[in-house]
Amino acid sequence: MGLTSAVDYCGELRTSAVHLRSGNNIVTDAPVDNNGKGEAFSPTDLVATSLASCMLTIMGIRAEKLGIDISGTKAEIQKIMVSDPRRVGEIIVDVSMPDRKYDDKDKLILEKAARTCPVALTLHPDTIQTINFYWK
Repeated sequence: MGLTSAVDYCGELRTSAVHLRSGNNIVTDAPVDNNGKGEAFSPTDLVATSLASCMLTIMGIRAEKLGIDISGTKAEIQKIMVSDPRRVGEIIVDVSMPDRKYDDKDKLILEKAARTCPVALTLHPDTIQTINFYWK
């Protein structure tokens, strides 16, 4: 299948990652509460953010198959860290759907798609996933 990405340590708790197929780059910094500058996403920020990105992507795939337009859907993410050991303890994702007429079946399908996205299924069961949907 081939390599996905490559990461370089740049010093001062910063990394630079490149997506090998596209050449897109992501910089990370350690967070302020863990000796870092907090000038970029931290690796754990990316974990939380990837959950929301994955959810919206899988919802988009499902929506396309159903002929539903979900463009304009937004997600806001809160990451809650815990200690002993230091890890992501909870990820809260608030999904705001655009003001369109979705029937109850569509809502159920889209919410299930989000909750069963690959990242959601990959996270450790001890990581609480609090997912809220807001339908206008």
